[in-house]
Amino acid sequence: MSERKVLNKYYPPDFDPSKIPRGKRPKNSQQVVRLMAPFSMRCNTCGEYIYKGKKFNARKETVNGEDYFGIRIFRFYIKCTLCSAEITFKTDPKNTDYAAEHGASRNFEPWREERIADEEDRLAKLEEEENNPMRALENRTVDSKREMDILDALQDIRARNARNEKVDDEAIQEMLARRMNEEVLEEDEAEVERRRWEEEDQKEAERVFSKLETDAGGKVTLKRKADGEAPDVKSLLSETSRQMVEAKDVLAPPAKKPKTALANSLGIKTARRKPAPAKVT
Repeated sequence: MSERKVLNKYYPPDFDPSKIPRGKRPKNSQQVVRLMAPFSMRCNTCGEYIYKGKKFNARKETVNGEDYFGIRIFRFYIKCTLCSAEITFKTDPKNTDYAAEHGASRNFEPWREERIADEEDRLAKLEEEENNPMRALENRTVDSKREMDILDALQDIRARNARNEKVDDEAIQEMLARRMNEEVLEEDEAEVERRRWEEEDQKEAERVFSKLETDAGGKVTLKRKADGEAPDVKSLLSETSRQMVEAKDVLAPPAKKPKTALANSLGIKTARRKPAPAKVT
């Protein structure tokens, strides 16, 4: 079996390459190539959307009579995926892009419109500077100021990076430890303050809701509610508040007796309602 992939080929001694007939091709012949859709488009015949990156078997040809500074322009023929209508587009070397030519319309692309608007503004600015030297001087001044601001910001970033590179790890650890100690001390002070306030509240409650009594020997004892009688509430009030409470008790109307108590005092017997019999299941 002979070798498939050979590196050397045999040429006979009487081989003459000039005798090999050359194939003749038409000047504007088309080639079948495999390509992807360069942009999103919509078919004008059926309205089918063809998205960017869709693969096609296309026919390629050179556009006669059109070029861009000696760069040839190529035209591609594809077919719609739904109705098989012919769609053509060609290269656009001026804008490094492709241009829809026939059979489909390109979808709207906001970034492309922004790029075109920026290019138009740049051209208008150049034209204005050519006609107005003062405007050109103002624009150069603004550009130089912007460059100086950018350089200052860049210098600040470099200085900050250099300062960060000189920072010692031990110094950072000491700083973090010092901050942690300060936080612990602040928490301890807050806890002490909270305990002090609790003790003051406890003492105030004992002063209000407790009663101090003195024994025969002069010893002061603390008597709570659970130990004996509860202290009189009126004794804990001021003189004005005590007078207002006494006046309210005198002027208050007598409490109404319930109907049952009134009937008993008059000797009237009231019929009691019998309970409902229980249901038998």
